[in-house]
Amino acid sequence: MLSSFRSLAGVALLASFARLTAAQVSTACQPLNTTGCPADPAFGTDYLFNFNVTPSTSFWETTAGTVSYTNDSGAAFTINKQGDSPTIRTNFYIFFGRTEMWIKAASGTGIISSVMYLSDDLDEIDWEFMGGNATHVETNYFGKGRQDYLNAIYHPVTGGILDDYHNYTTDWTSDAIDFYVDGSKVRTLLPAEANSTHNYPQTPMRVSVGIWAGGDPTLPKGTREWAGGDTDYTKGPFTMYLKSCQVTDYSSGKEYSYGDFSGSWESIVIAEGNSTAKTALFTKTKESETLAQKWNNLSSTAKIAVYASGAGVGALIAAVGLYYCIRQRRRGAEENRLYEERMAQERMELNQLKKDGINPDSLAASGSEYNARDMSKDGMTSGNAYNIPPGTPDSVADEKERAWAAAAGTGVAAGALGGAAVGAGAAAAAQRNGYNNVPLNSPLNSPHLQQQRGASPGPMSPHSGHVSPVSPAFPFQSNMNMGSPRSQTQSPAFAAPTPQRSYTGHPFTIL
Repeated sequence: MLSSFRSLAGVALLASFARLTAAQVSTACQPLNTTGCPADPAFGTDYLFNFNVTPSTSFWETTAGTVSYTNDSGAAFTINKQGDSPTIRTNFYIFFGRTEMWIKAASGTGIISSVMYLSDDLDEIDWEFMGGNATHVETNYFGKGRQDYLNAIYHPVTGGILDDYHNYTTDWTSDAIDFYVDGSKVRTLLPAEANSTHNYPQTPMRVSVGIWAGGDPTLPKGTREWAGGDTDYTKGPFTMYLKSCQVTDYSSGKEYSYGDFSGSWESIVIAEGNSTAKTALFTKTKESETLAQKWNNLSSTAKIAVYASGAGVGALIAAVGLYYCIRQRRRGAEENRLYEERMAQERMELNQLKKDGINPDSLAASGSEYNARDMSKDGMTSGNAYNIPPGTPDSVADEKERAWAAAAGTGVAAGALGGAAVGAGAAAAAQRNGYNNVPLNSPLNSPHLQQQRGASPGPMSPHSGHVSPVSPAFPFQSNMNMGSPRSQTQSPAFAAPTPQRSYTGHPFTIL
């Protein structure tokens, strides 16, 4: 019997030490024995806090140490050395409500990761994770600050508390407190089970999350034993992670205050109006939230509406695409119909031509085709393409050709004398021929015709036996200094070609 009493006393002492150290509870104004305590700011709404960024100080405050925030892990509470106990706490209160927290507890002997709900009159609800016990989580409660070592219960956690995040949910009403791990209820506390309601947590609370070393060597032995043993800081750092926290206040109002000293939930006065937290949450600029936060903060109804809108837009796009395809098919069918009609008309015309004995191919245009490879640099012909069609035996062209050939032959044989022979031959030809190398017996050299042309006999006229230094204006005169129209150089056989004329038949006939 004595042994049992000693064991019970030891457990009580252990719980007392743990309670004093772990909770570190205090209140700025005890409403159970003090009048004029300030009202507690209400939350009055529902919101999901993601700790991938530093939370606004309008909602959370850091009460001890330093907490870091990362996109992947959320809030990190780290003990690097003796005395560290980083903690955050809400600046608002909930009066009955629900919280869901995604937590990965810290490992390490004597290291305690904790979530605590605490009211001004010291009602309390706890979740405690011991780093030396990787498989269980503890739930606990206190009423009005009274020490009761029989309230704690340990619950197994599938997969353990250290290696991954788990959902720890507290659903608190005036009728019961339900504790859930990953959606499974692990405990229910009824008011009757809490000292006939007197120790049942029932006044407005705010939420604290943090880590501390229950195995610190400076703490009482009983506390260190409860925490799992002495903490070796050289094996640190020790880190607890909080990824997100969904908070729902079951009451709506601006403030909560105590109407008397009873500490019962019926005595709490709720001030009407929107809470400061609610106003700040739903009037803040959209830029202050990430896209994921905006999405997560939407209600289920709003998300369904977004999904439905997206489906509607998709259906509209599909309908437009279908209409376009049908329209294009109809347009293509119309074009094909017109083409078939045109081809049928052409077949009818061809058949009619065949009936009439007409070869349709004879109606097609014909001609030579040329391309760049067939074109010479200066035209379609070669450089020596210029020629004079053969004339009559007694034509001026024949005489000129014979004269130039004789002159060229003489020049090759006699050198410098050839030049004189060419000159003599040219003079003889000029003497033999008349005006503009026209034979003297030609009707074109008649005096009457010369007068009609405006030419008068004179010392420089063709009839004086001399060559006029000025070429008369005559329609058939050729430029003796102009080269071939197709050649850049003079033709060797025709250095100065004469107009292509024939004087057979009528004297003015021009070929």
